[in-house]
Amino acid sequence: MKHFIRAVAALVLTAAFAGNAHAQAWPNRPIRMVVPYTPGGYTDLMARLVGQKLSEALGQPFVFENKPGANAVIGTDTVAKAPPDGYTFGTVIAAHSVNPSLNPRLPYDTMKDFTYVSLMSVAPLILIAHPSLPASNMKEFIALAKAKPGQLNFASSGIGSAAHLTMEMLKSRAGIDLQHIPYKGTAGALQDTIGGNINAMFDVAGPLMPQVRSGTVKAIAVTAKDRIPIANDIPNMAEQGVPDFISGTWAGIIAPAGTPKEIVDRVSAEAKKALSDPELKQKLVDQGIVAVGSTPDEHRAFVVEEIARWKKVITDANIKIEN
Repeated sequence: MKHFIRAVAALVLTAAFAGNAHAQAWPNRPIRMVVPYTPGGYTDLMARLVGQKLSEALGQPFVFENKPGANAVIGTDTVAKAPPDGYTFGTVIAAHSVNPSLNPRLPYDTMKDFTYVSLMSVAPLILIAHPSLPASNMKEFIALAKAKPGQLNFASSGIGSAAHLTMEMLKSRAGIDLQHIPYKGTAGALQDTIGGNINAMFDVAGPLMPQVRSGTVKAIAVTAKDRIPIANDIPNMAEQGVPDFISGTWAGIIAPAGTPKEIVDRVSAEAKKALSDPELKQKLVDQGIVAVGSTPDEHRAFVVEEIARWKKVITDANIKIEN
């Protein structure tokens, strides 16, 4: 019997050591980061900047996989369906919190099928217009829109994007009516605004400010609580008589539900450390982006709040997704 007990004890200890060794071994191969948008945009920028820092900290390369389509649903679903082994993560933005209200047929549950890792950053938007538009501030813009109901148009990077819903918020608050022209990204929307086919548009500051500085478009307002360094000469909404109007997009890291807590906590901690790096923070500031770096619980709570906020906008504006 003593020999039997010793044998069982040895097996238990062996299993425990094997489990510890497995945990300590992570990561022992490349880690996939799914980006549900095309290369070059805000989502891709955040994934690669933070992902490179994570790669250095964890000692394994990050493989970035761009899987755009369906307002980020295709790439996000890839994360939801991946094994929860710590080798697949995803980067999502505001559309992730919009989709539950916009698309009743999502192939995943936004809160149940993901582990929330870290809110990386937030990015306010700026409102720009073609130089020929006879409005250079919010008072003039709202007055013009009221004088020409339904005659002015605005572009966005897509139905349900932060750029689209921010204008819907403004329409509701100011009692104005503009025609929405959705595009498949910021580039096309900006090009047609420069060309004069579009009257106005909201988007993140990074890609818009070079055009503002060159004079091909004019800036009207920023949607931040305070002015932002990249556009410190552009007043915010509150300064122009539209109080409590704060909007923008954000970027966060997700993982499949069930990803081991110790792995999630490690990635979250390393992401926060990366986003505290002065050089990285300055790169983001230069794009009009504010570094955050949150805990998993903070990130999850933030997404819950965002879902509720955008649901009201979508319901009030009766926005439907294109099939």
